[in-house]
Amino acid sequence: MRTTKKIILIVWLLSLSLQFNLFAQGKKIKVACIGNSVTAGYLLKDPTQEAYPSVLQGLLGDAYEVGNFGLGGATLLKKGHRPYFKTKEFTAALNFQADIAIVHLGLNDTDPRNWPEYRDEFQRDYAWLLDTLKKNNPKIKLYVCRLSPIFSEHPRFKSGTREWYWQIQKEIPLIAKDNQASLIDLNTPLNSRTDLFADNLHPDKEGASIIAHTIYENITGDYGGLKLPVLFTDHMVLQRDQAIPVYGTADANETVTVTFKGQKKTVVTGKDGKWKIEFPAMPHGGPFQLVVNDRKKKIVLNDVLLGDVWLCSGQSNMYFKLKQAASGAAELKQFRAQPKLRLMKFTPLAETDAVSWDSTTLAKLNHLDYFSGNWETANASNAADFSAIGYYFGQQLMQEEGVPIGLIEMAVGGSTLESWIDRYTMEHDPQLVDVLTNWRKSDFVQEWARGRANLNLKNAQNPRQRHPYEPAYNYEAGISKLIASPIKGVIWYQGESNTQNPELYAHSFPVLIKSWRAKWGIDFPFYYVQLSGINRPSWPYFRDMQREVQYEVPNTYMAVSSDLGDSLDVHPTKKKEVALRLALQALKHSYHKSVVAEGPVAESALLKGNKIEVSFVNGNYPVLKGGEPIIGFELLLEKGVILPVVATVVNHKVELQIPSQTNTEKIRKVRYSYAPFSRANLVNQTGLPASTFTLPIKLSN
Repeated sequence: MRTTKKIILIVWLLSLSLQFNLFAQGKKIKVACIGNSVTAGYLLKDPTQEAYPSVLQGLLGDAYEVGNFGLGGATLLKKGHRPYFKTKEFTAALNFQADIAIVHLGLNDTDPRNWPEYRDEFQRDYAWLLDTLKKNNPKIKLYVCRLSPIFSEHPRFKSGTREWYWQIQKEIPLIAKDNQASLIDLNTPLNSRTDLFADNLHPDKEGASIIAHTIYENITGDYGGLKLPVLFTDHMVLQRDQAIPVYGTADANETVTVTFKGQKKTVVTGKDGKWKIEFPAMPHGGPFQLVVNDRKKKIVLNDVLLGDVWLCSGQSNMYFKLKQAASGAAELKQFRAQPKLRLMKFTPLAETDAVSWDSTTLAKLNHLDYFSGNWETANASNAADFSAIGYYFGQQLMQEEGVPIGLIEMAVGGSTLESWIDRYTMEHDPQLVDVLTNWRKSDFVQEWARGRANLNLKNAQNPRQRHPYEPAYNYEAGISKLIASPIKGVIWYQGESNTQNPELYAHSFPVLIKSWRAKWGIDFPFYYVQLSGINRPSWPYFRDMQREVQYEVPNTYMAVSSDLGDSLDVHPTKKKEVALRLALQALKHSYHKSVVAEGPVAESALLKGNKIEVSFVNGNYPVLKGGEPIIGFELLLEKGVILPVVATVVNHKVELQIPSQTNTEKIRKVRYSYAPFSRANLVNQTGLPASTFTLPIKLSN
């Protein structure tokens, strides 16, 4: 690995030496931009000024001469429908006698006339093109580009382009390596900017400028100097007991040194300006100082702790502030300093209230500048505006475990589940790929969410204007900035904006959990809140679906909140109780405490004469609450008849008395807590409530 890096460094330095010598001789450094319609500037108002080679010329300055040799529809494949090597543009590129060549070909090779027929010839034909450029000028510096995006609304996307596109993307790094060319990634800077692609393939003026800046950085190595990601600020918490990555960007081939807890490590940045240093896993403690420096800049982070980092995410009930909670005023009045509790609230640029946003807000949304925040030591002021559930959850863990707790709040009121899933995962999911299509008019998205988004975006001029309810948006604007740093786990409260389709959520929610774990590379626990009670008909079915998810996805656990709901308000105020139920789950499953973490869990319903006996998982038994009768049980009979029944607790089981006039052969199921606003009251010995559930009837032998 070190030998490879040295070779890359030597090649890059030789390239810079060549450019310097040409400049010293008074000769312009010639840059040939070879490609298809993206290079040519298709759909731009003035390609001569707006296509990326023209913008690149302005960035590089008078010492360079940039030529645009792009051709619409061109294929890299020689047997493709419009092979680039046969064109006058390729001849002109050779005659240009370039010192640097930027090759961005392959998008048109995804056409069904090309890749399915001639895929085995792609690497060979690419090598031929690069060899031809080398023969024309043995000193030429070659750059091969990973393809700019093709988005899911492209007409051929699902019929084959998606698969062929990513097959080509996987080949391009191999082509660069095998042909001693440098690799430029044009996908990453653009794949979250759907607003720049009116036809899902060709970038607009801003997109062309992003390509130009990306190529400029790769040619010059100028990445704007030493920078750390958003998570690295004073008062931060680093995850204990896991390897500790410290990472960022700097100018290419710059030496970066990181000092932490008496250890000093050094790395040389890559040609892409990225660097990463990893310290071994360490126990909790602090405060410490973290120092990062290169030759030009020094960054000092103070008051850094090692502890457990929890991500608090979802929609408005996770965003719900401590000062709004039923217990919030009392909590803040008696607030005491908690130096081991650290809060990082990612504040949204604009609330998704019933207002229309202005042009400045809309522009920032498109640039994904939606979340901002810094780590802070918990105090009465910042805790007041922090997630009530997150705060109480973290406080309880800190008190029980005695270790520093870092809480990252990233939640958006009204946000859909799909807004938190990454685009690649959705594009490759047979169901979710269609959620990406025309989402503001799609039945996949809840009507209320679409209506609110349309109101927020009333002043938008761009038909592809972004919004935090849009599929993939909150992942791209927020979650993607967190995944390189380890966390202990996630607490999640979301679903209100997806209740119109419990069946789709049953598919999407596991997809989100699995994709986040894959992105982080950590099988962290995922604790979530079951929706509360409210007078909305679909909610009990949604609650029952949520109950089942925890048995489908390993290391996933649910806290019940249906007994804490409000019949008219989607934002019940008893947030401390919900948080403590989440904390119990975490204490049991993440910290391995001997605690009861959930209410009675029903496992069978057995018909015995004129009674039905509901049994529960061992060790977690139902009890009478204050001598009150148990309510909430119903029988489902044939022809859709629903029959409330009397329930009593007998020997750790619940007995349901079947009315005397009822034909037991007609009973199909038992269900519990199926009123939308539920007053069901079944609890266990510690007072934790049972979930909404449905059970089939079994016959006794």
